[in-house]
Amino acid sequence: MPSLSDGSGLLSGAGAGSYAGQAAEAAEGWGASASPSLQAALIAAGGDYASTFEAALQNGAASAGTEYEGLIAGAAARHGLPPQLIRAVIEAESSFNPQAVSGAGAKGLMQLMDGTASGLGVTDSFDPAQNIDGGSKYLSYLLRKLDGSVPAALAAYNAGPGRLDRIGIRDEATLTEHFAELPRETQSYVVKIMDKLGGAGL
Repeated sequence: MPSLSDGSGLLSGAGAGSYAGQAAEAAEGWGASASPSLQAALIAAGGDYASTFEAALQNGAASAGTEYEGLIAGAAARHGLPPQLIRAVIEAESSFNPQAVSGAGAKGLMQLMDGTASGLGVTDSFDPAQNIDGGSKYLSYLLRKLDGSVPAALAAYNAGPGRLDRIGIRDEATLTEHFAELPRETQSYVVKIMDKLGGAGL
């Protein structure tokens, strides 16, 4: 995950309490109301979205990473996120390895770059509690920035919000328009996580 490009807005946005309803609405609305053209783009890239994000929210805990369920639940409550979303990001980023380090230097369960971690108040990216809380705070910020669009927030988490700004992605409608302009890695990342959230395997 790239470093935070505009951290000044990160800690000054809406709090978890006021954002929780927006996050839930975005989660529940994915399968039913996401634009058909965006779903078509994601499906073309390899996703299967017959099941909805709402169904994923009703599934039980993932078998992998169950030792982090308490930390995930706590971060979800603090930052107004569905725990399934946090869990799916952790699985995609690190496969639940708290010592994971990417070639670019991203660290820990949610693969925080040092600059991002610092802006989030994370002093030890290898500490699961700090990493999950910081990564969840960042994801919540991206959802606010991108009008509650889960796939757009995931794209920003992977490619960086600055890249989305340069492409002109501000919400789900503009993600639809510019999805093919994202790096292939980012396209695959969005597909992988949305497929996990929309399927029965969560």
